[in-house]
Amino acid sequence: MTSPHPIELVDIGVNLTHKRFRADLDDVIARARAAGVTAMVVTGTSLAGSWAAWELARTRPDILSSTAGVHPHNARECSDRTLAELRDLAGRPEVRAVGECGLDYDRNFSPPEVQRRWFAAQVDLAVELSMPLFLHERAAHADFLAILRERRAALPAAVIHCFTGDAAELERYLEIDLHIGITGWICDDRRGSHLRDLIGRIPAERLMIETDAPFLLPRDLTRPPPGKRNEPALLPHVLDRVARSAGQPPEVIARTTTQTARRFFRLDPP
Repeated sequence: MTSPHPIELVDIGVNLTHKRFRADLDDVIARARAAGVTAMVVTGTSLAGSWAAWELARTRPDILSSTAGVHPHNARECSDRTLAELRDLAGRPEVRAVGECGLDYDRNFSPPEVQRRWFAAQVDLAVELSMPLFLHERAAHADFLAILRERRAALPAAVIHCFTGDAAELERYLEIDLHIGITGWICDDRRGSHLRDLIGRIPAERLMIETDAPFLLPRDLTRPPPGKRNEPALLPHVLDRVARSAGQPPEVIARTTTQTARRFFRLDPP
């Protein structure tokens, strides 16, 4: 697909099946196209959500693909049958990664031991299928890293979605060759300003950008949208902040992050 916009971007994490997009999804996708977003990866965070993401992606294969996985918040819902269905989903051409999966000890909506069991199972599934991983980690760095390190040599590729960690965490992730996803968190002067000093440490071939819409609306927008809903058309705003932090023109960061995302998710050229 060719975009009329001078900059072409890939949003590697967007929750287009969320109820907040139900009323105007066509308009949301149209605005994304107009903003130069030529590909979006629809995130699966539960078994039902992964099926929904796949269903949506196959209606617009020119711009959408999806992931299939179970978020740590939903790990308590997992079973062997869940894993079998994820295996089925992952074999479909629209599904480009296993995830969103990982560990989240910040709220522990699922018990930590249950999170660890099903995170490891999903990592093993990605290894089995030679698919990349779309990862989530919050307040669980040591256990998360241990599970990945044990399997990293066999894993094709993995990205830390919505990275918000510190310099030491970043270095440990880069040491095991993980990719890093940056969201509008970097635009938040209260919580995300530290990320601006870390962007220069991320190799160009490891950096990708995302909105995580409808969540994580950039807080430095001069005119927030109605309802303060984030959407993929705002990805250029994230790009601009990342580019300024990297000391590079936006066109350079757009080109490298798009190339990296298309290679990581095995997307066809636009």
